[in-house]
Amino acid sequence: MKIDIFDPAMCCATGVCGPSVDPVLTRVANTIFLLEKRGIDIHRYNLTNDTEAFISNTTIQKLLDEKGSDALPATIVDGELVKEGTYPTNEEFARWSNVNEKDLIVETPSSKTTGIDLNSLKK
Repeated sequence: MKIDIFDPAMCCATGVCGPSVDPVLTRVANTIFLLEKRGIDIHRYNLTNDTEAFISNTTIQKLLDEKGSDALPATIVDGELVKEGTYPTNEEFARWSNVNEKDLIVETPSSKTTGIDLNSLKK
């Protein structure tokens, strides 16, 4: 099983940077991290930084020739184009990698702090 994701041009490898982060990019980055930890062969290529991956993949070359960069992101699973124009859902990632979808959910800590009274720190 091999999953390749071809991202549009972004400022960094994951797109999770800058003052306004797209939650979809955060989810995808987290999902890829969790799949990598499980030994899944998954790679992500950014048009800005990984142009050789785009040039050397004939499927992606053809897609870009026919539809332009609007077809990105594009996902290839085992050499077959399976998704274009949007990122895979966690359900799709789970199906392709034979992983339980629940295992691809990152628990986010609560932003509520408990047990600390900041007023007690004043002198």
